[in-house]
Amino acid sequence: MLDGLRQFIADIVAPSADSDLSFDDTGYLLAATALLVHVVSLDGEPSAIEKRKLHSLIESRFKLDPGTADHLIAQATRAEGEAVDLYHFTSVIMRAVNDDGRLRIIEMMWELVYADGQVSEFEDNVVWRAADLLGVSSRDRIDLKHKVAEQRQPPAPGGLSKAADVAT
Repeated sequence: MLDGLRQFIADIVAPSADSDLSFDDTGYLLAATALLVHVVSLDGEPSAIEKRKLHSLIESRFKLDPGTADHLIAQATRAEGEAVDLYHFTSVIMRAVNDDGRLRIIEMMWELVYADGQVSEFEDNVVWRAADLLGVSSRDRIDLKHKVAEQRQPPAPGGLSKAADVAT
């Protein structure tokens, strides 16, 4: 009887019978990818640039082949569409990923925010909320934002970045 009650509650909490969408302690890649999909979907349909950047990040940072990355992104897109809030994903990441890994996820989010060359208020806010839920400090979040923004800027004449010019 107790098992029947557990199954009933599990069906209510996660009605999808698709085992690919399970968020156990090994589902952190799916949870992280869903956060990234959320970022590129904030301003409507992701642009071709954002899609390429998402695929590139998933393949390189998670060390996946293109086919596996495509499958993961498709699963994450479905999971993100069904999610009510960011906590659904960040709680999985908090259980499975160390501090450095969580910083890398926030950095990846910033890379996607800057992929189209424009940072919207909504994108900035989502990264702030995700960072907060992931235990990433405001200072680290802002430092990562500046790091990614600076990497997007072409070097100033003489080889120094604009930040280096200001510091000298």
